[in-house]
Amino acid sequence: MSMESIRRYYGVPAKRGTRIAYRGEGRRWIGTIVAARGHYLRVRLDNCFGQIMTLHPTWEVEYLGGAE
Repeated sequence: MSMESIRRYYGVPAKRGTRIAYRGEGRRWIGTIVAARGHYLRVRLDNCFGQIMTLHPTWEVEYLGGAE
């Protein structure tokens, strides 16, 4: 599924470079969308040595806007 398909299907503003906040494991993680994989987003987390997480576009994700 492409990033455009994710935007249409889930009604979210997901684009490469968009900043997001994810609430998981008892804390708030901030990162940048770098790609899509199937129905999921690939997000590079700040301050995690470039670690990339795979996240569902609507589960505990807040879109902060702005591209780097």
